[in-house]
Amino acid sequence: MESAIILPTYNESENIRDLILAIERLNINSLILVIDDSSPDGTQEIVKKLQMEFNNIMLITRPRKMGLGTAIRDGFKILASLPEKPEYVITMDADFSHNPKDIPRLLQHAKEGYDIVIGSRYIRGGAIKGWTPTRIIISRIANRIARSLIGLPVNDFTSGFRCYSIKYILKALPDLKSRRFEIQIETLKLAQLLKMRVAETPIVFENRKRGRSKLTIKEVINFLIHAIKMSTMKVD
Repeated sequence: MESAIILPTYNESENIRDLILAIERLNINSLILVIDDSSPDGTQEIVKKLQMEFNNIMLITRPRKMGLGTAIRDGFKILASLPEKPEYVITMDADFSHNPKDIPRLLQHAKEGYDIVIGSRYIRGGAIKGWTPTRIIISRIANRIARSLIGLPVNDFTSGFRCYSIKYILKALPDLKSRRFEIQIETLKLAQLLKMRVAETPIVFENRKRGRSKLTIKEVINFLIHAIKMSTMKVD
């Protein structure tokens, strides 16, 4: 398969079936890798039923809630270990805040020679729906601080809707250490250090309608703390 899509999940029973079906309708022949942190709401059971309908779904169940960063790292490790590796790997939220219809556009952009393509809310054509003005301001400030600290001309460091080349994953994986949301900035810092090409393409981010948001003010503060630490990061 040319591409794979990593879907980290925790209590996404209200969204996961519709999301996977929406991805299947794209007809892009992707492996769908669901990494579930032992959701108590039946997320795994829904995915297992879908596996009986489709042969391109892989489910990894982890013993407890372990964080977004470790889910993405585990996803990268699994895909990098496959005998036939996908050329491109998409990461996205499992709550429909990222529109699956944007996946082909991210893939197309990556095929132009970019190692990371970010679905960006903060470039021309990008937008956010359903957030309060205060939340948007906090997000914009956090991104501007990250841009200043890292020195990379990126407008949306916190977007988790991305397409990675397998070349980037194989080179960056040994140095990835993040456990939580700071994975978003660590992957970009490593791209800078490894002299990989990064691009942004506009997306419309829509706040989840079902389920509960996992992003908190504490996560934003931790993100900024890690941005400061990663500003001096070096590869081994």
